[in-house]
Formats: sequence, structure tokens, C-alpha cells
Amino acid sequence: MSLAAPSPRRRSRAAVVGAALLIATAVATTGGSAVATDTDGAGAGDRGTTREAAALTGSAKLYRSLGDDITFTFDAHLAAKDNGDPTKATGTFRFSHYLNGDGASADATVDCLLTGGKVAVVSGVITKSGLPGAEGLRVGVTVHDVGGKDRLGYSWASAGNPVEQPQLPKCVSSAPFEKVKAGTGDFKVLPWEPEF
Repeated sequence: MSLAAPSPRRRSRAAVVGAALLIATAVATTGGSAVATDTDGAGAGDRGTTREAAALTGSAKLYRSLGDDITFTFDAHLAAKDNGDPTKATGTFRFSHYLNGDGASADATVDCLLTGGKVAVVSGVITKSGLPGAEGLRVGVTVHDVGGKDRLGYSWASAGNPVEQPQLPKCVSSAPFEKVKAGTGDFKVLPWEPEF
């Protein structure tokens, strides 16, 4: 990576910090966080009950013409009581990449979840991995939930693997440019509905 690369990164970080400040200001001026109700049955639990503020669940394999086995699995949630703070999300996600028996997997603990419509961005810190140097690094993943044609992106797309990327702020990833292998995707995104 060249020395000129930090300039776009600084702009990205500034945009993330700016968005976080806007969220914090909106929550402060509305007197706290709102609790969403499940009126359309889209959330967890029974109809008409309080639902979680956001969620990303499911598993899928990515399409690769060479036959790589690349799998992502998510169980990420933002509780209703934490609707005003996506960095209070909890859960885990796992990803793996193998080809001809070579590769690695990683488990991450969620530290941020943002969803909007059918798109989710989740970040987490790697707690266990077969990739040397990956443990302790934050990674981000983006999912576009479009039924059987889900898409996915990840923060290390331009770097090659998580160890070669710079340390990330929370809830940062790439556009969902990857295609899910036909018949494997069951991602579910519960949209976040903050009140500003």
C-alpha cells in the first residue's frame, strides 16, 4: 500500500465519526433511545411484541469459479434497549476460506451492527483464527439480503486478507460485491429504525 493511501482512509474515518456524532446528537436531543415494536412480524418474537432494534443472521457460501470453499455465518443482534447505540450490538460471526485443503477460518465477537433496509454492516474483533496474526484485529462485513441472490462484501477486499489491512474503526466494510453461491444463502437482515 502506498503512502498516499491514508488520505481516503482519513476521509472515511471522518465520515464515520461524523455519522456517529450525528446519531449521538439525535439521541440526546430526543431524550434517549426509542424502542421499536414488531407490527409487521419482521422481528424476533410474537407479533405486537417489542422486537430487537436490528439483527443479521444466517449463513452462505460465496461463489467462486475455481471451487474455493468460502463461508460466512452471522448471529448479530442489537437489543431494543440499545436502539440508539449500534456499538452495543452483541453476537458472533465466522468466516472461512479453503481451497484444496489449504486456508483458514476466523471467529469474531460483534462490536457494532448497522442495518438499513436489506443491507447490514457488522464489525467485530477476531477472537480465534488459523490465520497467523489475525487474532485481535477488527474486521467488517457487509451483507445485502435479497432472497436467494444475497451479496456480501468485507473490509479486507482490497488488502487480500484481514492481517494485511490497517486497523479499522467499528462498523466499516466494503460494498457487497461478492455473489452468494446458488442455494446456500439464508441471510436475514432486520432493519434498524432509529428515531432522530
